[in-house]
Amino acid sequence: MAATPAYKTLGREQLISRLAMMAGANHLPAGMAALADYVGASHYLLARYDLIQEQGLDFVVSSNWPFDLVRRLSSDLANQHARSTELEKCLAVLQPNFALLPDDIDLPPGTSRQYCSLMFNVGRSRLSLLFLFDDGIILSQDRLRDVGLLAGYYSSFTRARDQRAERDFELTERELECLFWIAEGKTSDEIAMILGISRNTINNYITSVMRKTATKTRSEAIAYAVRNNLV
Repeated sequence: MAATPAYKTLGREQLISRLAMMAGANHLPAGMAALADYVGASHYLLARYDLIQEQGLDFVVSSNWPFDLVRRLSSDLANQHARSTELEKCLAVLQPNFALLPDDIDLPPGTSRQYCSLMFNVGRSRLSLLFLFDDGIILSQDRLRDVGLLAGYYSSFTRARDQRAERDFELTERELECLFWIAEGKTSDEIAMILGISRNTINNYITSVMRKTATKTRSEAIAYAVRNNLV
């Protein structure tokens, strides 16, 4: 028989007040830990998904997961992200998603192999908050929805303590021009003629745009640009 939720005594209004105070103190880990407590999770991991294509663990903004677990899971997260379409990423925003950790991953004693993730946007940055929880715990859907909204609120008001969270991509003027023209349906040859530079250079700019925006196709890059008012 499944156990009942093991929530802290913190209520929704109390959580909001606490987050407001901690945001002023610029303490990201404490805020994420408070959100984990509120939903009944034992561990949290905040990942910045627009950086997930980079090497290493640079996309991890803050976490109290065991380091070996984060390092082992990083490649799986990157692969899952790469397989998702831009539409799937948009539909996943603020929707709790449950998945199972691989069988070969060692977990803290009593921890469920199932984890929960919540994706949200802060400006042009796409983040995901992942939770581990104890075996038998039933996470409240209402509290998960609260956490999805409050995580975005808290992150937007908290200046990241880590350079990873502060870092944001910047498209160059040429890259923005290329993005504008592909959004207008122009081919690389047509853009090269319009801008007076070579087709290979145009393709290099477009490749750079897709790398910076973590998109895989021109269509996804256009969708990203429209969503973020870049064109």
